[in-house]
Amino acid sequence: MYAFRKPFTAATYEGEVWLGIGYKTILVASQVAGYTLSKFIGIKVISEMPAQRRAAAILGLIGIAEMSLLLFAVTPVPWNFVWLFVNGLPLGMVFGLVLAFLEGRKVTEALSAGLCASFIVSSGFVKSVGRSLIQDFGVSDYWMPFLTGLVFVVPLLGFVWLLGQIPPPSEEDQQLRSQRSPMNRDQRRTFFRRHSVGLIGLLIIYSLLTIVRSIRDDFAVEIWQELGVSDEPAVFARSEFWVMLGVVAINGLAILIRDNRTAFLSSLGMLCTGFAIVLGSMLGLQSGALSPMSFMVLIGLGMYVPYVAFHTTVFERLIAAFREVGTIGYVMYLADAIGYLGYVVVMFYRNTTSGEDGFLPLLLWTSGVVAVVALAIVVWLGLHYQRTIPNGSFVDPRKTSE
Repeated sequence: MYAFRKPFTAATYEGEVWLGIGYKTILVASQVAGYTLSKFIGIKVISEMPAQRRAAAILGLIGIAEMSLLLFAVTPVPWNFVWLFVNGLPLGMVFGLVLAFLEGRKVTEALSAGLCASFIVSSGFVKSVGRSLIQDFGVSDYWMPFLTGLVFVVPLLGFVWLLGQIPPPSEEDQQLRSQRSPMNRDQRRTFFRRHSVGLIGLLIIYSLLTIVRSIRDDFAVEIWQELGVSDEPAVFARSEFWVMLGVVAINGLAILIRDNRTAFLSSLGMLCTGFAIVLGSMLGLQSGALSPMSFMVLIGLGMYVPYVAFHTTVFERLIAAFREVGTIGYVMYLADAIGYLGYVVVMFYRNTTSGEDGFLPLLLWTSGVVAVVALAIVVWLGLHYQRTIPNGSFVDPRKTSE
């Protein structure tokens, strides 16, 4: 999916300006606007999607996205920005469909950590492919996204077929985690009312993470240049590879914690660890103790540890600890919708007030604010959930069978 979403950010569209705004910023905002709308639509679509329709839905959504990239290439500038909005509209629902294959299992954290590792590495890898097409093969900035997508069509078909072969959660999985099933509108509203106090805090943290992670991801080319690193296509994949290793090692180990209450509260500790790493990486860069590569790896690790924890553990174990019957897709898409809406607001603010300051200062400023605010909220959430999550939320299927 990332091969159909992220490659356009590997181009700089240098010299292109429309209405006084850099054209790449317009393109990023356009796609994110479509992606954000997709998340709001996904709150309903993903939470209600039957299991047997997921694989076909993934292929259909990505097919629409690739056709929009073709139209982006052939439509004159600046009007082709509309097609990146269309590109983001279907792609925002793909992740939820994939995650639905993995949730509600005793090894969900390990599976979801692998899934999140794929989007950490994929973002850098497809940008490297895109930069290579531009530099080594002379492909234009506008044709490069479509051609990058074509490279990945065959693997896409094969791996979606493999997803369709995954069996549903076993009876043991359901006893350990809780039953997962589609949720209608009334069930979603009831769930939110029951958990609104804690959920609001979690949604704020996730939204802040989405903003800062997206800035680092969408404007990686410009940030690397402002750090003084020459235009090397491989630098994106190399930095994200090390981030991925750290994130998977930290988040995947949550499967070792069988008690859902303990696992959820431990995941809040992982959030704190990530934000502390972000603050440390900023201090290291400003003091000169970190190289550009070390800084980008550490700040990426600090952002992705808590971001991935939401995908692997936070929402998964929250549902399991309260023995809710539902789907993680609902809360994930509620969080994503709010997070990407916040990112659109930040992009608009930047272009109307401080558009000439560069992307590295924007990354540093937002990272610092997010880390401090999120740490305060996590501490409050820890106290809240210590009181509200029931003890004995873990059901041992071995004892049940006896």
